[in-house]
Amino acid sequence: MSVKDQLIKDKLPKHIAIIMDGNGRWAKKRGNARVFGHKHGVTAVREVTEASAELGIEYLTLYAFSTENWSRPKTEVDALMSLLVTTISSETKTLMDNNVRLNAIGCKSNLPGSVQKRLDECINQTSGNNGLTLTLALSYSSRWEILEAVKAIASDVESKKFNIEQLDDAMFGSYLSTQGMPDPELLIRTSGEQRISNFLLWQLAYSELYFCDILWPDFRRDDLYRAILDYQGRERRFGKTGDQIKK
Repeated sequence: MSVKDQLIKDKLPKHIAIIMDGNGRWAKKRGNARVFGHKHGVTAVREVTEASAELGIEYLTLYAFSTENWSRPKTEVDALMSLLVTTISSETKTLMDNNVRLNAIGCKSNLPGSVQKRLDECINQTSGNNGLTLTLALSYSSRWEILEAVKAIASDVESKKFNIEQLDDAMFGSYLSTQGMPDPELLIRTSGEQRISNFLLWQLAYSELYFCDILWPDFRRDDLYRAILDYQGRERRFGKTGDQIKK
């Protein structure tokens, strides 16, 4: 029986988030520049997106470029931005064919104009699709997102739009860039590293974490299925006891 056939269809996570790690190491192992790994990582993005759409996953969020990544060598950053433009352009048809709606979160104003333009064009072009929502986290960090939310809340309280005593988890979540999306039930990180790296810190409060040694350019459909199968074998208690969950 294939890994995919072992999945329980009514226990699929609605939202999967992925930290796509290992592109640079993958390239270095082959004696190439880091951008070589980023280029080959596009295949993994396509595979995971198509597989998620076929399974009926509702949301897939990929950590594509963090605010900290701006401190990398300029040649790598420039190559990444150029790759973003060409990839979004070349993959738009794939998104349309798979009924995928593109979304983006992060400080998009920091992105080059060419990236913003192509990103907005693809988001608009796929906005009518009602299958999987693919969110790219670009120039994103969770601390940045939370600080932006706090600033907006403080401004609204100051202008008396609501009383600070009304603020709760749900209202705070409505100020985040993931507003309207369910929190990820499953976080996958590739390459063997076991940390969150400033990604969706608020949203991952009760997510199941799955770490694998596979470098991102080698990640394929079956690897996604294995992560989901592992997730389905866990007991999600949300602070309750196992006996309470079983009732």
